[in-house]
Amino acid sequence: MARACTFGIEEEYLLVRLDSGQVPATPSPAVIGRCREALGQYFAQEMFRSQIELASPVFNNLHEAREFFQHRRQRLSVALAEEGMGLYGAASHPSAAWLRQKAAAPAHYQQLFDDYRHVARRSLLNGLHVHVGVPPGCDRMQLINRVLVWLPLLLVLSTSSPFWAGQRTGYMSYRRVICGEWPHMGLPEALPDWAAYERYRAFLQRTGALAADGDFWWAIRPSRRFPTVELRICDGCPQLEDALCIAALFRHLVEHAITGRHDLLPSNRELRWIAQENYWRAMRYGRHAQFIGMHEQQPVTAEGWLGQLQEQVPVDSVDAERACQHARHLLRDGTHADQQLHRLAQAIEGGLDKAQALQAVVAAGTCN
Repeated sequence: MARACTFGIEEEYLLVRLDSGQVPATPSPAVIGRCREALGQYFAQEMFRSQIELASPVFNNLHEAREFFQHRRQRLSVALAEEGMGLYGAASHPSAAWLRQKAAAPAHYQQLFDDYRHVARRSLLNGLHVHVGVPPGCDRMQLINRVLVWLPLLLVLSTSSPFWAGQRTGYMSYRRVICGEWPHMGLPEALPDWAAYERYRAFLQRTGALAADGDFWWAIRPSRRFPTVELRICDGCPQLEDALCIAALFRHLVEHAITGRHDLLPSNRELRWIAQENYWRAMRYGRHAQFIGMHEQQPVTAEGWLGQLQEQVPVDSVDAERACQHARHLLRDGTHADQQLHRLAQAIEGGLDKAQALQAVVAAGTCN
């Protein structure tokens, strides 16, 4: 049995007006005060003034994570409702006026907006980040290389951003399309081990491409603050059980990667080709895509791909089994992106105009 790793979860949210579903450019001090009071030490300001983060403590199991997020989400939603505000958890807002949004006050966010201009301003997006702790002496780049091929499947499960600027984008995760406009925010560089990572980082710093305290924003990365690997590819999840499913599956993959049980997979070069192609298909089509499978690179559905994951990385814990069950449900019945598209179609069929229909989509992405 693989070793049990601790983990933590970070969720990003947009603040929205309950009456209109819109994101205010500058929420009142009372609203931010409510957030700080409700979340305490787990509150963090994000890039935009109307965006916050809930960063968890360290968990040992899914039960602890569920209790923490149920309590904090509910407490925050109740507090915000008293100010006429709600908590929007999907990865992109269907109609937010992103050009009107204001950068958060901290200096490092102001610097991001100065450095990246419209790329930063367009990034009014919510992500789900999962940290999994690794033991001392574990080469985190080798570990990342072992789990990389499965990351597009985790993106599929999280997809929640089919809309942008009032339009259907044709992508199930348009958030990841926008993420591609940033440097160092796609799949990680093909670095074989930690020594190569340090050489690459030193090269970027020496050439002025990365500050001394700069971060990579890869879809998965070794954290600089914690002894963890951090999953960053996933869209925000309004439904808590979706987020918990992804966190448990990622933890499961990391636990088995620590033991080096992925020797049956194709060569590292082929893995990267598969991961890159499946990443694009996951962004574009979500669960409806045909993916490159792990059995002689034959086409496979998302459900079939999940089945291959279970074959290659056998489920050996209650948390992982429950996560696989929920993942099968999402792949069969639809992710949040599917739900948003269905909600829009229902609203229009019901006689609502486009603005009203998009407001119904916002309501579907608001956390309770």
